[in-house]
Amino acid sequence: MLNPPVRFTRDVEQFQPDEAETIEGLKQAFDVILERTADDYGHAVRSVHAKSHGILEGKMQVVPDLPPELAQGLFARPGTHKVYLRMSTNAGDILPDSISLPRGMAIKVLDVEGDRLPGSEGTAQDFVFVNGPIFQAKTADKFLGNLKLLAKTTDRMEGAKKAVSATLRGVRHAFEAAGAKPPTALNSLGGAPQSEPLGDTYYTTVPFRYGDHIAKFSLAPVAPSMTALTGQEIAVEGRENAIREDVQKEMQGIDALWEFRVQLCRDLEKQPVEDPTVAWDEEDAPFITVATIRANAQDSWDPALVEKVNEQMRFSVWTGIAAHQPLGNINRARRDPYRHSADFRAAFNNCPYHEPQKSEASS
Repeated sequence: MLNPPVRFTRDVEQFQPDEAETIEGLKQAFDVILERTADDYGHAVRSVHAKSHGILEGKMQVVPDLPPELAQGLFARPGTHKVYLRMSTNAGDILPDSISLPRGMAIKVLDVEGDRLPGSEGTAQDFVFVNGPIFQAKTADKFLGNLKLLAKTTDRMEGAKKAVSATLRGVRHAFEAAGAKPPTALNSLGGAPQSEPLGDTYYTTVPFRYGDHIAKFSLAPVAPSMTALTGQEIAVEGRENAIREDVQKEMQGIDALWEFRVQLCRDLEKQPVEDPTVAWDEEDAPFITVATIRANAQDSWDPALVEKVNEQMRFSVWTGIAAHQPLGNINRARRDPYRHSADFRAAFNNCPYHEPQKSEASS
């Protein structure tokens, strides 16, 4: 028997006295990345997840007749929403794909009703995922420490990064050959598998308010043509944009279908809000499907859609409704620095970002 879901209350979060200082440090570290890449490229890119591998347009279909604990927020009533999806790699510089890093998936769901989070423009709800179930830093100050190290090598030492990545992939393969689980840190250091983005399962890693409750989210491929790609690796040697090229080729013949799943917090000790390095055991807190996302066969690098989504939009966990408020110190630390990053990009490129309004969702 599963425990009932934990009710959301304000005191599930535990604020630390140094959070404001950490947030300012994150802004400064982002500035190092943003200014260096903008100077090198003559064009500002995102301070994290700078390289995009594919942009898709699709539809989210909310599952009808959900039980009350799942019929919350965006998912409170059945309906169809237009969505944009962006596949990426987590570095803040544009690296060749031979440097293997974790993948990301960002989703913008249009025409979402409800009271907005403070400073959240438009009518969209954003979700940001990575292809692993836990975050790499326990606290925001440790995240800042990692980011400072990353900033020192942003857009520098590409040859060394390639060599390190090749070595770490070999280490990972050695662990796997021995039947052992590779250390999680290998992925963020450059030893991530060169996995097929369309075959990966993605996770928010951090918790959010889910109306009356608390949850993490996951996006899992279910179309047979996608699950056939799960576990496969892309051949990247000698191909700087191999991932983008393969996704573009695959999406010409794939009607992509994902399940959007919710993992309700059922025990604050086992499923902590403030420590995203703890995986919530699926036996105690299973993922349950509340919607599907379909993206029919299309050009995943269509110039017009790339311009609209990759260049003119921002993705933030703080863009959305209050019913899905981001929770925990990592999420609190993301709000102002990520807006700071988007503002820099908009100003440098003389291209204000555009949050979809309700009129666009119905177009």
